[in-house]
Amino acid sequence: MIKKILISQPRPSSEKSPYYDLEKEYGAQCVFRPFFKVEGLSAKEFRQQKINLLDYTAVVFTSRHAIDNYFKIAKEMRITIPEDMKYFCVIETIALYIQKYVQYRKRKIFFGNTGKIDDLVPVMAKHKAEKFLVPMSSVHNDDVKNMLDEKKLNHAECVMYRTVSNDFTEDEKNNFNYDMLVFFSPTGVKALKKNFPEFKQGDIKIAAFGPATAKTVADEGLRLDVEAPSKEYPSMSSALKVYLKKGKK
Repeated sequence: MIKKILISQPRPSSEKSPYYDLEKEYGAQCVFRPFFKVEGLSAKEFRQQKINLLDYTAVVFTSRHAIDNYFKIAKEMRITIPEDMKYFCVIETIALYIQKYVQYRKRKIFFGNTGKIDDLVPVMAKHKAEKFLVPMSSVHNDDVKNMLDEKKLNHAECVMYRTVSNDFTEDEKNNFNYDMLVFFSPTGVKALKKNFPEFKQGDIKIAAFGPATAKTVADEGLRLDVEAPSKEYPSMSSALKVYLKKGKK
């Protein structure tokens, strides 16, 4: 019986979160506790990459962290982003987040439908005249670079933020009594092992969102019990709902 679930993400800002529905329906307590935090690079650190923001006519955003740190660095460097700058986002929710910094205009904001960069690349390919800048985390691979090279798009990648372990306090370690752990990134899985080097899974269930996260669970010698997304379960909450429902029978 799953009674206490650790969700390795910040607490949802909306009261309509599906995780709250799970609590009501299955009596399982969801505890929200990020395993890592994001730190933006300083303007001084960013300058070392020798990237001039105004050399680019379009920006590619894969996360809200990328948006926050792009505009933070621009502000620190006293750079005014031109009004005709174009923004390409992997999904609409990220595109809408840009409103925090600039006025939303459809003619300059474009987005994909799946949240994956390979779905956004065909949209970018329709704008071959643009010079694309892709803000990234310090931990990334060359997948984006290779896709844009393949389409012969003019682009550059730059690091604007880093992820660091959000270490557990001694009190948290002593009261680590969860029936299930839910991870959304490889960094979160690795942070578990960093905080609990002697971690033994036993009966604790582990859920992972995304193939890279699932692979890291296996690489760390842990057992994966729930995986999302899939055709049946597009979100982690929908996968958890089915798993909890089976456990209740």
